[in-house]
Amino acid sequence: MVQLSSSFKLSRPWQGVGPWIFGVYHVDKYPEGKLDMSPNASLAGRDIGMDMNNPSGWSMYHGDHIPGFPAHPHRGFETVSIVTSGYIDHADSTGAGARYSKGDTQWVTAGRGVSHSEMFPLVHTDKGNRLTLYQLWLNLPAKSKLVPPEFVMFWDEKTPVVKKENTHGCAKATIVAGKWDNVEPLRPPKNSYAADPNNDVAVWVIQLEPHASIKVPAKNFAETERAFYVHDDDGANGNPSVKINIGGQWVESGEGVRQEDTERVTVTNGPKPARVIVIQGKPIGEPVAQRGPFVMNTQAELQQAFADYQRTQFGGWQFDSQQPVYPRETPRFADHGDGKRDYPAGPNATPQSL
Repeated sequence: MVQLSSSFKLSRPWQGVGPWIFGVYHVDKYPEGKLDMSPNASLAGRDIGMDMNNPSGWSMYHGDHIPGFPAHPHRGFETVSIVTSGYIDHADSTGAGARYSKGDTQWVTAGRGVSHSEMFPLVHTDKGNRLTLYQLWLNLPAKSKLVPPEFVMFWDEKTPVVKKENTHGCAKATIVAGKWDNVEPLRPPKNSYAADPNNDVAVWVIQLEPHASIKVPAKNFAETERAFYVHDDDGANGNPSVKINIGGQWVESGEGVRQEDTERVTVTNGPKPARVIVIQGKPIGEPVAQRGPFVMNTQAELQQAFADYQRTQFGGWQFDSQQPVYPRETPRFADHGDGKRDYPAGPNATPQSL
């Protein structure tokens, strides 16, 4: 029988395992947008910059006009942002930028330092602009903490998906990282901790119709740490009607469970649609020193990171605003700072409309 830990409540942020520092699942039920992509709703009474707890079902976060996170620095780790609904506009200090949306993943290796913004343009003026987004922080080993920054886009159209259907329904696993049986993932940034298969990094987002079932592959190594995070489309709200049987153990929405052995695990849903995200990887086995946007090995390295950012701004900021967004009609795209522009259908494709 599969060996699992006792279930644990998902905090905010979700506790990480192995090389994963933590994870957050954002759910914002934004209203219709104005033509400038700001909320078509009053912002009176909101504590802009501290508006993080979904008053009225959505947050402005640090955006003062359009929701999101204006320019801020990172060093020493990676961010993996997986969008399941809504739009994100990215800009960074390398001169890169992107707009990505449902089914897309942006993977950023911050390395020696990058400043970036993540804004949530409300592109729809005739309906709500729901945003659901996973953001996971992946640590880097000491040898990679000062590598050049890099980001890649995993477009929805190119991201591998595994589907399993039974008489009850369908289970679908989106393969963000880590091989699933014979299905290979897309390539992360070249200096990512996930780029070495010996680190056994995986991120699988599983959507389950009622009573659907799927078998999650075995870990490759005994030292790999793995966790399952269970929730519904509204996040970790502790809805007891959402239950998933993981290896013989029932886990409710708003809970997680760790796998202690290496075996394959059968995941079977209960009577309500549900999601589970699986993350895993070998522990790096080095000291972790974190302060705000920096993750290093020592306090001295953290102090150096702050000093370097104050001195260099990690390359400066090439945009007119600290919270830039692209015109409302802009389709999904990615500029990589080296003159290369990429679209979901390929670099030479005609841009698609929203």
